[in-house]
Amino acid sequence: MSPSLSRLILLSCLAFATPAPIWAAPATPTYRAPASAGDGWAVADAARQGWKLERFGALEAAIARGDFPGVTSVLVAQDGHLLYERYFNGGGPDVLNDTRSATKSVTALLVGAAIDRGLIPDARARVHDYFRDLAPWQHDGPRKQAITVEDLLTMSSAWDCDDENPFSSGNEERMYVSENWTRFALDLPLRGYAPWVKRPEDSPHGRTFSYCTAGSFLLGAVLERATGKPLAAFAAEALERPLGISQVQWNRSSEGVGMGGGGTRYRSRDLAKLGQLVAAGGVWNGKRVISADWIRQALTVHAQAREDADYGYQFWRFRFTRDGREQPAWTMSGNGGNYVFIVPEKKLVAVITRTSFNQRDVHPQSQRMFGDYVLTAMP
Repeated sequence: MSPSLSRLILLSCLAFATPAPIWAAPATPTYRAPASAGDGWAVADAARQGWKLERFGALEAAIARGDFPGVTSVLVAQDGHLLYERYFNGGGPDVLNDTRSATKSVTALLVGAAIDRGLIPDARARVHDYFRDLAPWQHDGPRKQAITVEDLLTMSSAWDCDDENPFSSGNEERMYVSENWTRFALDLPLRGYAPWVKRPEDSPHGRTFSYCTAGSFLLGAVLERATGKPLAAFAAEALERPLGISQVQWNRSSEGVGMGGGGTRYRSRDLAKLGQLVAAGGVWNGKRVISADWIRQALTVHAQAREDADYGYQFWRFRFTRDGREQPAWTMSGNGGNYVFIVPEKKLVAVITRTSFNQRDVHPQSQRMFGDYVLTAMP
């Protein structure tokens, strides 16, 4: 056989070869307990705690098969101890993960911190009271001036703002290309209700849910005006430094206001710290960081987001099944399938970071990772 013919056959074989996954699981997955990194996390051995290691192995095999594309990390903690930590597809302990809308939950915690400090009176504070210097606003009137911080926290304000409707005046893509995001939000028209859309008085919990990133952004703007500090500076003071979080990146709007609605970057262990803070009722390593009352309010259902999901203060609540019984979990959730799952009654926290941005089915996939593997691995 001539050398040229040999090369041709080889190239033909390579052309039809199935590409290997970016990350491949070992033939026999080997569990390793997380290492103590001096970052405030206590660590534990999952096997000694009674966890079913074969479920973690099955999860790793599923990731290697490509069942859950773009996964970069999976971490699990219980009883305040980190007991599972794996990185995939270029992820690592020092990688700053783009959390997208999981930032919204962090902003809700910061609102609580501001209320705890007396910088915002309570969740009933009127949003427009913080922006009187920008008056007059378009579409002004009693309904607009009555919008409260709680309305923004629960995605139920009177604005015409719906990120899931490309025709909505307040769709986030319109905000991103505007010169002044604050003015964009304040000038939004008020929403109407088509005959087939439930009004607040006809909706569960008395609120009509409409996913609105502009509202979460404006919460960050309220925080900056209430605290007199950039959002990133207040976050570092009130939340991140008390948790030992030193590496973080916050985004800003066109006019330089901190972006409370998305895109903050955290390391995976630090995302787990945020989840642990919530699971422990506002306490981290024995120190009170956020009041227990605020955590309770944040993890109270205030609106029905969908048939399968409820909403608190910028936290989602999903329903899973474990051992034949319903097991609800609160979550920080972001585009790409990024999640921090929190089950306070089980003292359980799970982090899943991914980079599958703007892809279909990634949210159900991440929820399946949690429900089918993490929950079934529990003792």
